[in-house]
Amino acid sequence: MDRPIEADKADTRSDADLIVRPGKQSYKSGHLMCRSTPWGIMGFLACAYFTWISFSHVWRNEYDWPHDGWTAATYIIWILVLVGLMLDTRCWREQLFFGVLVANFVVGFGLTVWRTIPVAQVRSARIATGALWTLAALVSLTTIGRSKVVGPDTER
Repeated sequence: MDRPIEADKADTRSDADLIVRPGKQSYKSGHLMCRSTPWGIMGFLACAYFTWISFSHVWRNEYDWPHDGWTAATYIIWILVLVGLMLDTRCWREQLFFGVLVANFVVGFGLTVWRTIPVAQVRSARIATGALWTLAALVSLTTIGRSKVVGPDTER
């Protein structure tokens, strides 16, 4: 019954939104994980695994941390990728998820470059990163089945 009214609404998309390049699918929704339930589940499982790893180091009193260049470079690459993902999405749940992961990887990078870190600090950092992994796992669950695909006939 309201269909003709919605069809008459002005299209507020810019010309840049309407351009579709050959071989490239248009990305309009602002959701990366919310559009696909398996991504939320995989995010949860991966973060739960890293939570277990972090806390198992504390339970076994293992406080060694790698201080090599390759580990530092790996952290930098992950930080850049996650910041890119965080900026690419417009969904606050996904931004929060990627933001928590960025914070976690920044802590890991800091521990990697800090060669003279006391053991007590590493223990505290392992507990903190375990808590961050737990938070990321829970936030990942909020992305499961929550988004509708946004198209020209639907609202955000």
